[in-house]
Amino acid sequence: MSIRVEHVSKSYSTYPAISDVSLTINDGEFVALLGPSGSGKTTLLRILAGLEEPEQGRIWFGGRDVTDAQASSRGIGFVFQHYALFGHMTVAQNISFGLDVMPRSSRPSRAAIRARVEELLGLTQLAGYGERYPSQLSGGQRQRVALARALARNPRILLLDEPFGALDAKVRRELRQALRKIHDELRLTSIFVTHDHEEAFELADRVALLDRGSVQQFAPPAEVKAEPANAFVSAFIS
Repeated sequence: MSIRVEHVSKSYSTYPAISDVSLTINDGEFVALLGPSGSGKTTLLRILAGLEEPEQGRIWFGGRDVTDAQASSRGIGFVFQHYALFGHMTVAQNISFGLDVMPRSSRPSRAAIRARVEELLGLTQLAGYGERYPSQLSGGQRQRVALARALARNPRILLLDEPFGALDAKVRRELRQALRKIHDELRLTSIFVTHDHEEAFELADRVALLDRGSVQQFAPPAEVKAEPANAFVSAFIS
């Protein structure tokens, strides 16, 4: 599903977090929002998710204006940096949570939910881990559970807020490869927030570099590296 951001602005008190941002993201594209702390990338992601409201501008998912839509109605999956798993639930219960709480009229059968959980355990390389608890998993495995949970309701759009920030370099590399493979297999539209330009360049089809709430460049990684748009971009990627 395509995403269109039209002249979106958001401030906190007198601080402009996002200033007149416009982006068009194609159906099936993997885009990284890249920038230093305070650049506005997470605020933009949260606006797309419906967790923050823009003061100005519109958000479109395909042909649907979702600017005023509730987060739960946007058809997105969201992966947080610190997992946000339920410690008292098993891996399988964490993954199925979004399905279990659906209205009875639209909720899949128990058998269908079990089948979906098993499918996602396989997709995220966690087959056999369904009865374990988050405390029994490594950080990388917990983040795979968080990813599987975000995918449970078949979202067309996947949003990820620095999901690998708390992990060591080896695990980060493994999860980057797994995430890109899942994105391609499921034909998702994915937006990934990071402050690591190497991570952004490895994963993304295009990279949006933000600074002080504004997009400084939005281009494929090779173009950003070969032709930085300005002094900020050149300094940041070097």
